[in-house]
Amino acid sequence: MSLGALMEEKRRATTSSSSSSQVHMPTKDVDWQMLDKSRFFFLGAALFSGVSTALYPIVVLKTRQQVSPTRVSCANISLAIARFEGLRGFYKGFGTSLLGTIPARALYMTALEITKSSVGQATVRLGLSDTTALAVANGAAGLTSAVAAQVVWTPIDVVSQRLMVQGDLSLSKHLPGVMNSCRYRNGFDAFRKILYTDGPRGFYRGFGISILTYAPSNAVWWASYSLAQKSIWSRYKHSYDHKEDACGSVVVQALSAATASGCSALVTMPVDTIKTRLQVLDAEENGRRRAMTVMQSVKSLMKEGGFGACYRGLGPRWVSMSMSATTMITTYEFLKRLATKKQK
Repeated sequence: MSLGALMEEKRRATTSSSSSSQVHMPTKDVDWQMLDKSRFFFLGAALFSGVSTALYPIVVLKTRQQVSPTRVSCANISLAIARFEGLRGFYKGFGTSLLGTIPARALYMTALEITKSSVGQATVRLGLSDTTALAVANGAAGLTSAVAAQVVWTPIDVVSQRLMVQGDLSLSKHLPGVMNSCRYRNGFDAFRKILYTDGPRGFYRGFGISILTYAPSNAVWWASYSLAQKSIWSRYKHSYDHKEDACGSVVVQALSAATASGCSALVTMPVDTIKTRLQVLDAEENGRRRAMTVMQSVKSLMKEGGFGACYRGLGPRWVSMSMSATTMITTYEFLKRLATKKQK
């Protein structure tokens, strides 16, 4: 039996004793067993690629702010890119990123749905309340999906982020010793050169810290999202009780996603800045270039601007995460309903 069916059965069993206080969600959750998998992945690749295209310029701004040795506003970075690099500057590394997004998203969604379904069924059988069961299932799903996706996303991050910062003249000027000296024509050229200079390990720079960044962040995000969604619906239960309201669903999902994203961005920002620097910058010792360590990255940030330097790029990251999460979750929920198997 699916998680949704178990929870529905539990709700029916308790209706007579708690009908006055129970919150009715307007749309039934679509579980993993209910999905047409081929349709789910095909439509998912198309929908999420469109979302990534729209939000990519914000990611470029965030990345350049994080590796910048001085505090630079988004407006100044945007003007510099537009003036010296044109529109293409906002999409450097996009092809590589898009190419990796498809398998990474497939891994992410598979791990997310399977874990959410399995853990959700276990928590319901243990007798936990609907709210607790949803939070635990979503938190565990967020954790495992982030770990699974990083196997693909870390190499893609390393290549695409190096392409993103390649045209930033201020980096070459202020960080001549640590700015990567290689020039890349495209993603394939970057892949070849990284493999030649650093070996396969070069593609997994910052893998450990990526897990430390995204695994807890995803666990907190999905748990917070389910709790926020339940809380927001509870405020309007009299308006939406026993009704199927598609527009209301989208609004609540968007508000819940934005709320969860703000907290997640604020908490994980320092670790994300360190991760980005590990993947993009090099250290120089005795005239030899080598990968930067976590401690070297931290010391560099403290020297440049103290703890506040760890929050460079917070603005675009907050906007990016909120917009991305809001768009992704509404797209994701819409996708699951499009890919639901037809009832026979």
